[in-house]
Amino acid sequence: MILPTVILPGYFARGTDYVALAEILKQKGIPGAIVPLRKRDWLPTLGGRSVVPILRLIHDTVQGVLQEYKGDRVNLLAHSAGGWIARIYLGDIPYTIHGDVTAQDGVWQGRDRVASLISLGTPHISQERWTKRNLDFVNDNYPGAFYSNLQYVCVAGKAVYGKQWESWLAYNSYKLTSGEGNTWGDGITPIAAAHLAGATNLTLEGVMHSPRSPGLWYGSPEAIANWVDYLA
Repeated sequence: MILPTVILPGYFARGTDYVALAEILKQKGIPGAIVPLRKRDWLPTLGGRSVVPILRLIHDTVQGVLQEYKGDRVNLLAHSAGGWIARIYLGDIPYTIHGDVTAQDGVWQGRDRVASLISLGTPHISQERWTKRNLDFVNDNYPGAFYSNLQYVCVAGKAVYGKQWESWLAYNSYKLTSGEGNTWGDGITPIAAAHLAGATNLTLEGVMHSPRSPGLWYGSPEAIANWVDYLA
């Protein structure tokens, strides 16, 4: 039986940006839903603040999909920052570092409802000061492919080499993420940051970061063919 897939958008992305990806999966016999994020849903998280509002939307979407398909688990397909936010959702340790929720009223401990986490271009590490607090919580408490009962698949793109004067955006994004700008990545996330120790780590040639990127991105049919079997 193929499990339904919940698609988690990247930072400041809208759920509607992933409709084409969801449709391709549906045509391949993989049902599911997109976490219905709007740009304004991200506003409370700006400046490295709590991602609890996003966790609540993930939780509600997962619960809805489980009820609709009468199952007990889903696969999570998370793009960009959605990948490390998903790792908080999976975790057992209360995410209370911002003081906005108590250990009793948070929404995490999702691992019993999830079979696989597939991350697409996720920066699983960061040197950027606003992001670092949240990511340190993730990596200190759930390093690598932490839960042995979960399948972790981390997909990186190899499309743009960061050079300070020739590819300024990529260079600076890679440097803020991994501390090294002269490296390969998808134009936003360097390969080294997109992979996790102990996971199934894939690198796709020519694949860019975003649905709005020119050319191929992780949700293009040619790229999907490299990771879709992990949803089966």
